Amino acid sequence: MWQEIAIVSALFALGNILFRHFEEMTPKWRRVLKFILFTIIFCAISYYGGKKWFYISIGLSFLFPIIIHVWWLPKKGINGWTGEPKERYYELRGWSKTNLRKNHLTFRENEAGGNKAE
Repeated sequence: MWQEIAIVSALFALGNILFRHFEEMTPKWRRVLKFILFTIIFCAISYYGGKKWFYISIGLSFLFPIIIHVWWLPKKGINGWTGEPKERYYELRGWSKTNLRKNHLTFRENEAGGNKAE
């Protein structure tokens, strides 16, 4: 079971590194909940169906993001790898530009080592 947890955790870490710009304004509680739910689901599949079904379900779980990033986002005029043009992507997600700008600036300040308390 620990191997399955490690695999799901590694995939989530890799996904967050490569695709975090698609989740800029998603609340952290929602991202944590997503990780917990996916871990529980995949561990249950492994427990009840065995490792074979665990790996099959991991493979099948890649289909949805591939369809979204390779076909659906470009169909909407958005680059599936970079999420550009940002304005169109934010509109698709229902994010407001004022909240986005505030979060983007805060994120950039934190990356640069800036402190908001100063």
